Amino acid sequence: MNDLEKLFLSGLQGMYDCEKQLVDALADMADAADSDELKQAFSEHREETEKHVTRLEGVFRAIGQEPDRMSCKGIEGIIDEGEIMAEEFENNSALDAALIAAGQKAEHYEITSYGSLCTWAKEIGNQQALSLLKENMAEEKEADQLLSKLAMEDRNLEALRNDTEKRSEAVSAARKVVSSGP
Repeated sequence: MNDLEKLFLSGLQGMYDCEKQLVDALADMADAADSDELKQAFSEHREETEKHVTRLEGVFRAIGQEPDRMSCKGIEGIIDEGEIMAEEFENNSALDAALIAAGQKAEHYEITSYGSLCTWAKEIGNQQALSLLKENMAEEKEADQLLSKLAMEDRNLEALRNDTEKRSEAVSAARKVVSSGP
């Protein structure tokens, strides 16, 4: 096995761990979300992520290896950060916006990782592996686009609207206090 093949295998093991971690994280994100549409998006992407795991197992077979995980610290950090954000914004109108941001960080990490794996699969001449990896990457891009759409159409505006309403209420209350005088 040459050095590029070793690098490819290492990256593949990391993505295998990444996808397995995300299967659990996406279930938690769906549970935490307020919006039914966001809950559904996370649940559907969880099902897709299970297919990503299966495809990665196919990539392992295509290169003559058994599926094996190598700890993916990058996605671990993104998941940890998402959990902190979910706790911080629980019962807050910005919760879904925070979950979307966490989800997009994960998607961007995956897209970048799959891009490298696709390049390496092409370089080592394994078309079967390349095809499977491209499928996963395309679905990650679609998930990212859906999250962007949900953020822009609804969740970010809901958090902004709620914050604006709270400020208006606070200003009105302050005006009443000031106008009533001592």
